[in-house]
Amino acid sequence: MSTGSLGLRSSGSYGSLQQQLFQNSSSPIQTTPPIPSRKPPKLFKEKEGLFLRICKFAPRKNVGMLLLCVVSAAAFLWVLYVGKGDDAVELNASISNRMFPPETVQNYIFRNIESIKQTNVGRSASTIQSPPLPFPSPPPPVYFKGYTLPPGNPCEGFTLPPPPADKKRTGPRPCPVCYLPVEQAIALMPNAPSFSPGVNNLTYIHEENPSKTEFGGSDFGGYPSLMQRNDSYDIKESMSVHCGFVRGIRPGHRTGFNIDDSDLVEMESCQGVVVASAIFGAFDLIRQPKNTSEYAKKNACFYMFVDEETEAFLRNSSELNSSMRIGLWRIVVVHNLPYNDPRRNGKVPKLLLHRLFPNARYSLWIDGKLELVVDPYQILERFLWRKNASFAISRHYKRFDVFVEAEANKVAAKFDNASIDFQVEFYKKEGLTPYSRAKLPITSDVPEGCVIIREHNPISNLFTCLWFNEVDRFTPRDQISFAVVRDKIMSKTNWTLNMFLDCERRNFVIQGYHRDVLERPTPPHASVIVHPPPPVILEARQTSPVISTSTVIPTPLKKIPTKRGRERKSKRHRKVIAGNKDPNFS
Repeated sequence: MSTGSLGLRSSGSYGSLQQQLFQNSSSPIQTTPPIPSRKPPKLFKEKEGLFLRICKFAPRKNVGMLLLCVVSAAAFLWVLYVGKGDDAVELNASISNRMFPPETVQNYIFRNIESIKQTNVGRSASTIQSPPLPFPSPPPPVYFKGYTLPPGNPCEGFTLPPPPADKKRTGPRPCPVCYLPVEQAIALMPNAPSFSPGVNNLTYIHEENPSKTEFGGSDFGGYPSLMQRNDSYDIKESMSVHCGFVRGIRPGHRTGFNIDDSDLVEMESCQGVVVASAIFGAFDLIRQPKNTSEYAKKNACFYMFVDEETEAFLRNSSELNSSMRIGLWRIVVVHNLPYNDPRRNGKVPKLLLHRLFPNARYSLWIDGKLELVVDPYQILERFLWRKNASFAISRHYKRFDVFVEAEANKVAAKFDNASIDFQVEFYKKEGLTPYSRAKLPITSDVPEGCVIIREHNPISNLFTCLWFNEVDRFTPRDQISFAVVRDKIMSKTNWTLNMFLDCERRNFVIQGYHRDVLERPTPPHASVIVHPPPPVILEARQTSPVISTSTVIPTPLKKIPTKRGRERKSKRHRKVIAGNKDPNFS
């Protein structure tokens, strides 16, 4: 039966919605809706309810508006109690965008209910959650950007005074440094790390059985090939480099340079400032820090690394007991040292403190022969935070050129001359040139490496790792390899370090003598200087020149400056002449 034989109306009305629903249930959806019938079929008469009765008695012109209100109210309630999210947004959008939907209103309600049910299928039986929102992008990292001292601060316009005009003192000497009070320095400690240009993620190579390559290296530091060495200077966002401790589970545990587990736990718990030193071969005496604030005593970590020989010396001298503390220093005994040279062993804690203290933020390294006389927080504020630097080291007081430093090491027999020559020639082939004014603002190529102040951020850790690799591969004279590593990193990034004056370093550390010098027996003739002859000998000195020459004999050290001796002799001669002018002289 065709639709024309049913006598259907050609003009669509809201009274024919049920007929359209019936036709949609038995035939596919068409682009042009069929003409609705005048009377609903008997099947729908039996299912007639309250909804259709309202449509009968209401005016036909108002049926559409009435149905639209009912649908809107039902959809709004359903969204409040079931949708709770994007389902509600989609439903409201579809309703608001269709004032006259192509489907019937009743079919629209059923279709949306079915879509909501299908959306909730498979969700947790306990709760029906809305679809997860897109994960928000993390906020940009916060970095320490430095600060400027407030106007009127005494350290704001502080300048070094001219050196003293004392011609007798020609060697290195300390100069004044403007420190902030301890309380202010502690308050200025950065809450965020400094920016690390070039590299943000640094990991370390682990090799349980390292194999030897072309030349250089060790079982402790590994045997990186020349290609690996070149790759380590190719600065990237994420890097993996050799950095000592290549074997074992963690640094200090079965790696060489072994440390007891109880000490390792204490070292890992240090999260602020580390002050570290080392004595190997009982080469130095332990010197206690001075002028240290109570805050630093409670919060900073003071660690002294010693070998078994030094431990035995300390116990025999009754300085070390079961507490493993000597003053502020916590004594850490190192077993199974990786090198036979005590100086090379000392480079492990000197350059790799970030591996021994993985949670520390800042470190201050001082050689065993030095005595710290300024609070560590004042030093960090003056040379790191105020300069917005992550690495600070003093430059040599006299030498600025690597080639001059290498020759000085050879003259002083600091290491095998052939090894020093091989290292310098290798660097020359890589492009190392003598220091000149063309390298400004770099002020020196030679550091005085007995003090290192640094922040443990990725770029600073990378620098000390690569510096240690050069010490491990070539000679332990770290002054020779410093400039090479620095220049290679600075050529790839905008990282800079603070090289301050050596006289400023001598302001906060006092340099002492090694133990062998201090325990050297005093020469017998030194008693003549300590106990001068009585005044009676002066009379005999005029009549007996033999006695005069015997009492004036100084130590060899005082006879070396001949010019000073002439000055003293001339003064004595003038004194005798003045005595002759005395009228009472006979």
